[in-house]
Amino acid sequence: MGEDNAGIRDHELIIIGAGPAGLCAALYAGRSEMDAVMLEAGVAGGQLLLTELVDDYPGLEEVGGMELAQHMADHAKKFGVEVTRGHVQRVTRDPEGRFEVEVDGGDRYRAPAIVYTAGGTPQRLGVPGESEFMGRGVSYCAICDGAFFKGEKIAVIGGGDSAVEEGEFLTRYGSSVTLIHRRGELRAQAVLQKRFLANPKAKVIWDTVVEEIVGEQGVVTGLRLRNVQTGERTELSVTGVFIFIGFTPNVSAFDMHVDHDAGGYIETDRDMRSSVPGLFVAGDVRAQLVRQITTAVGDATTAVFAAEKYLKELEERGAASGTTRPAEETQTV
Repeated sequence: MGEDNAGIRDHELIIIGAGPAGLCAALYAGRSEMDAVMLEAGVAGGQLLLTELVDDYPGLEEVGGMELAQHMADHAKKFGVEVTRGHVQRVTRDPEGRFEVEVDGGDRYRAPAIVYTAGGTPQRLGVPGESEFMGRGVSYCAICDGAFFKGEKIAVIGGGDSAVEEGEFLTRYGSSVTLIHRRGELRAQAVLQKRFLANPKAKVIWDTVVEEIVGEQGVVTGLRLRNVQTGERTELSVTGVFIFIGFTPNVSAFDMHVDHDAGGYIETDRDMRSSVPGLFVAGDVRAQLVRQITTAVGDATTAVFAAEKYLKELEERGAASGTTRPAEETQTV
């Protein structure tokens, strides 16, 4: 690592985000002896920190989310990648084609390549009990946590494609799945609605919002509801609450155009390259079919090796031309 007169710290690679994808990227960058720094706004672990138990990670039949996050962080640190606390405020590209990353507090980092793993943020209801029971009955991922509610009563909040599709998935586990929607009709695609409503375990409570998630001894026992048309208040007995009212990919820091899908997720090719040369993307922020720990670490493994190849190509190109400036090229996504 070096630092220029402007106080910018230079590296070969910047890893942004320290969830499973970022930690895996740091592991492989360290193993490859790359000069890399990992920037993370909070505690390493990402969405794992919101998951009480993980039972679908190969080789670990059951492990606590926080425990798995700690194992991943320890493993990454073993190979010497610098980990720096900082919330990324801005990502730009200088005239030489290098990325500059500014974090809160004003520190700046520069590198010719980035592995971006900043993930996304599930939108929350913002009602009493939601934070208290997060990971103990409240979830934002049916595939992650559905199996923990076998034979139990489950509520799903939302009315779009994700809510209806995940609700249908949860009927595999729950004795009943009640979809709670604030309007009188769903926004999900007709085919998804039809499949969900045809399931004997499924039902819908219309024109209703959740006012509170309640529980006892640290676990969810039910919901307090209000009908938006009549004002009537009722209670629903459930042990699992799955919230699907939106998920926002964390891409606001980019001061450049990066190709993305309609939901804002960054599009990549098979090597995790984005439309911006040198910007590689892994994990939940990437446009893909499913978002799991296993896909995150797979993305990150590919991204680091692709970034390493990219850096070698820049070095060879620079040596041939007498400059280290990255060539301006266009990646097709």
